[in-house]
Amino acid sequence: MDINALFTDEGLRAFTATVRDQHVRDAQQYGQIADIVRRRLEQTPIEGDRWMSKKLRAWKVSRQLKAMQKASGEAASKAEALYATYKNEVLELPQRRAAAEARKLERKQGRQAALGAAVAKSLDKTVTALNTPTEQVPGVVPQARSAEFVTPDNPWNQWPMAAGGERPTSTINDYFAKGEGQ
Repeated sequence: MDINALFTDEGLRAFTATVRDQHVRDAQQYGQIADIVRRRLEQTPIEGDRWMSKKLRAWKVSRQLKAMQKASGEAASKAEALYATYKNEVLELPQRRAAAEARKLERKQGRQAALGAAVAKSLDKTVTALNTPTEQVPGVVPQARSAEFVTPDNPWNQWPMAAGGERPTSTINDYFAKGEGQ
């Protein structure tokens, strides 16, 4: 067998097909032999056998042949798995990588285009805002209370500030008016 041919698609396919077919044939033969051995041992008494001794002995011997049949069937499926894994992981890998790179590049270009559009929109808003007269500035909320409505005798000024106020607070009673009877 040429080892270099094993690393090609056709070479590995031929190898795995040969191995698979051989294991399938072996599994069939093991199964047939197991049935023949079990039937023959069930009909062959040995001196001193009890009631189910023949069947138990036949089952124990044929069980080993059934295990061989199962192992050959698994080996046949592993041969197919070998080819599928080789094809997926080695032969098709360059195409998958190229497709992934193309998708990645497409997403990157889409993000760059979206970012460019957002920057252009922001610049357009800025230019529009700078070119509009100041009395018509869009999006500005007028003040709810202008400076002329604030009275110099604001009731909040009578309370001392917590830190750095004009007079330091000594107790909590400074914040609340004292009642007449207390």
